[in-house]
Amino acid sequence: MFETLSMIGLGYIGLPTATLFASRRKKVIGVDVNAYAVDTINQGRIHIVEPELDMLVQAAVHGGYLRATLTPEPADAFLIAVPTPFLEGNKPDLSYIADAAKAIAPVLAKGNLVILESTSPVGTTEQLAQWLAEARPDLRFPQQAGEEADIQVAYCPERVLPGRVVHELVSNDRVIGGMTQKATEMSIELYRVFVEGALVPTNARTAEMCKLTENSFRDVNIAFANELSLICDRLNINVWELISLANRHPRVNILQPGAGVGGHCIAVDPWFIVDKTPEEARIVRLAREINDYKPEWVVEKVKAAIAGVLSLRPDACMADIKVACLGLAFKPDIDDLRESPAVGVAKKIASLGCKVHAVEPNIKELPAKLQGTGIELSALGSAMADADVVCVLVKHCSFIEQVTEIRKHAQCIDVVGLFAE
Repeated sequence: MFETLSMIGLGYIGLPTATLFASRRKKVIGVDVNAYAVDTINQGRIHIVEPELDMLVQAAVHGGYLRATLTPEPADAFLIAVPTPFLEGNKPDLSYIADAAKAIAPVLAKGNLVILESTSPVGTTEQLAQWLAEARPDLRFPQQAGEEADIQVAYCPERVLPGRVVHELVSNDRVIGGMTQKATEMSIELYRVFVEGALVPTNARTAEMCKLTENSFRDVNIAFANELSLICDRLNINVWELISLANRHPRVNILQPGAGVGGHCIAVDPWFIVDKTPEEARIVRLAREINDYKPEWVVEKVKAAIAGVLSLRPDACMADIKVACLGLAFKPDIDDLRESPAVGVAKKIASLGCKVHAVEPNIKELPAKLQGTGIELSALGSAMADADVVCVLVKHCSFIEQVTEIRKHAQCIDVVGLFAE
């Protein structure tokens, strides 16, 4: 039934998903607005960092099963995996999904299936179907014809861990919510091509809320750990030792505090719940506020350390101060800087007027948004040798390997428990 698939969005989720379908000998047309990504993929290479993916893409492209393009083409099923960030005031930005709908509408044909994978506020799948219906009045959609619709629409979010995306896309259970029973059944048939985990049916709204609930659960638990770190700092208690001791309780499993919460999911998705139900989502909102505050707390720690350095060097000024920020990614051992609290900390430190040496071993150059901000990408050794203050923001394996040397620095702020190793 599904021989040709179209993946709209070839980022951290779209490309691995497209490649796994292609590895099962399905013809996959990947679509992205990034010409560099399209060209790179068509050469059999990847533009992101993800273990195992490079070999799979190379095999799929050279085997003729995966091809990337800037413009959608006809297919049997369309999967949408585009960003869903938020606007000022933490309002959801659905413009990428709207653009995807506009792009695929002209090539839709009777019998097609459209699946939204992007993490979205409740009701977005219905909105997608409405956008498509407005663009293609010659076709019938679920909100118009139900089970008899010409185009079936469903929602199926990913639930993967960066660095293990390929493995978890295959092995993890998937929640599949169709706008109709037929859409759910068609989607289950499609994902069975490569998913070995359970394919659990529900409706679109419940599937949307399930994804938001999973990430909000994580956010609330991280907020507890981050708040503990603030409390312990005030009381002069080692939070890492405290959590280790508390976790010896058979029913306690406290997470590790950090510089905040980042990434395209946990730092964003809870706001989608708050936006829809502001009066009811009190814990969800508070957790977000705690985690959003943590980078500010880190900056205050750095400012205090800088003040200490300046007090010993009366002839120096802020422009003479050099700060090494160890890590920019939103979690260890990946290259993903989206919504990273470490990036926010580095930018705020640079805005103080001092020079920032950013050490991020998983990227080769600073993204455009960080260029010209006073942040310089540096190697660990040179950054440590030059820095007046060192701030450990991400617990990369390469930093763990060098923990003895990092610990020797006179002014070192560890907000991720590197020294607890």
